[in-house]
Amino acid sequence: MSAPEPPAQWHRVLTLLADISLFIGVRSVWTQAASHRLVVAAVVCLCYASILVCGVLALVVRRARSLARIDLAVLVTAVLLTLSAWSVFHSGGDEAVLTTQAARELVAGHPIYGQPWPWLFHPNHGVALTPTVTGGYDYTYGYPPLETLLTAPLLWIGHGGAPATAVATAALIAAAVLMWRLLPVPWRSAATLACLGLGLLPTYGRQGYPAVLAMALLVPVVICWPRIGRGGRLGPAGIAQAACLGAACAAQQLPWFLTPFLLAGIYAVRRGELGARQAALVLLRVVGIAVTVWLLINTYFIVHEPRTWLAGIALPLTQGAVVHGQGLVDISLYFTNGSDRLDWYSHASILLAAGLLAVFVLFVRRLGPAATVLPWCAFYLATRSQDGYYLMMTPLWLASAVTAPITEFRDAWQPRPRLLSGPHRRPARVAAAVLLLTPALAGAAVAATGEPPMTMKITGVRRAASTVVTRLTVQVTNSSGTALTPHYTLTTGQGMSKYWSQVGGPATLAAHSTATIELRPPDGTFTLPHKRVRIRMRAFTATPQTLSSSDIKLQPRN
Repeated sequence: MSAPEPPAQWHRVLTLLADISLFIGVRSVWTQAASHRLVVAAVVCLCYASILVCGVLALVVRRARSLARIDLAVLVTAVLLTLSAWSVFHSGGDEAVLTTQAARELVAGHPIYGQPWPWLFHPNHGVALTPTVTGGYDYTYGYPPLETLLTAPLLWIGHGGAPATAVATAALIAAAVLMWRLLPVPWRSAATLACLGLGLLPTYGRQGYPAVLAMALLVPVVICWPRIGRGGRLGPAGIAQAACLGAACAAQQLPWFLTPFLLAGIYAVRRGELGARQAALVLLRVVGIAVTVWLLINTYFIVHEPRTWLAGIALPLTQGAVVHGQGLVDISLYFTNGSDRLDWYSHASILLAAGLLAVFVLFVRRLGPAATVLPWCAFYLATRSQDGYYLMMTPLWLASAVTAPITEFRDAWQPRPRLLSGPHRRPARVAAAVLLLTPALAGAAVAATGEPPMTMKITGVRRAASTVVTRLTVQVTNSSGTALTPHYTLTTGQGMSKYWSQVGGPATLAAHSTATIELRPPDGTFTLPHKRVRIRMRAFTATPQTLSSSDIKLQPRN
């Protein structure tokens, strides 16, 4: 009898990488638990031992079946570490406390949308504010209702955002287990690595992000997604995938941007197989099931608070939050003194999303495997381009890469206008792609090259102590041709502090005018940082949406 074939070396390496990724962030969990949660600390210590043993075994086992068991052990270890971390850090952030409060209001029979809850926000306790360009903060719930519905039965768990963080963390673990089960055996440790390793997504789960629940629901959707409707029938698997797509769209807004790419890809693949009519019928069934599930989840809110519900689920698109993130908007936020055309970042983001969808349709045979990645490129140009929008969806990238390779799109239908099918088709196709993306790039250039409409200069400082400021007198010049109503803040780092209150001078500056205003710190005092720290005064306006920044010099008084 011949010896069993050993596992591939890349499989060993992948298992080892997943195992190594579990070390990240574990020490902080153990440090917190060792002082007052000894059972959790003991579990973490056992997990350390499991990581070490699995690392050894991954390199020495001789059979593929044995290595598959090591993959399972790594997954179990990751789940235990995720639960241990949640048991220690489960208070959550602003999304968690908002979702938990919405669940409490729902249980009490009260509306959950359009209701401000300012008492929930305590920046010193990790609950961040969302400042808007109108000079205020958004204290309302702005997500579709599925996570609220799932949180409502768990309100007994604890105070703060603990119930919502439990839902998000459980969803993340379920996503990891489901992906692990559905991926081919050699790739299973990749699911552990992407979902529970590296210390990334478990952190978002412990913050209670609804996007984690949405991602978990999208996992079964994107696995083998080009096969949805194969042969003209959805079957139980296709029906479940369509239902999960609808549920994901009822959990958070990010799936709204992925859905058009998936639907376009499904139609293209099915049309290449079945023809236009049958492909359209398959697509209609998928859309019908998804919309039905979405409506069922939202029905209570549509009936009881239709206007506030609609405004609430659209809130991230309409709230006018100040610019923030790691995208192109940083040009205006950090590298220049602002822009009088901030709205064009949003326009460019929308144009890029539309352009990428059009390019995807035209070249689906080449771009099909990237359907789960392309939608997030548009956020790089948005006014709110936070890296979490990409990070929380990365398991979908992996699931699609493994189960939707380029061979699945070999016969997919691609529209071919005459200009793109002639003898010079390659240059014409490149030109078409460039043409479709040019409006977005032009819009981004318009936004990034805008000029700050205002300049600010400190003319007086009132202090309570040498390093404590209580009032600032500022000379503000509006060089634009539009009257502006600015709202001011001082920043000493990458984030944005609370707005300062204006206690003197005109609220609105006429075009081409200069005025002197007086500002008071949000908490009554402002302590000067180290002299090498850059202090920036920023002024936001809502209509038009602009940002003006000026470096100011504030030194301790001798």
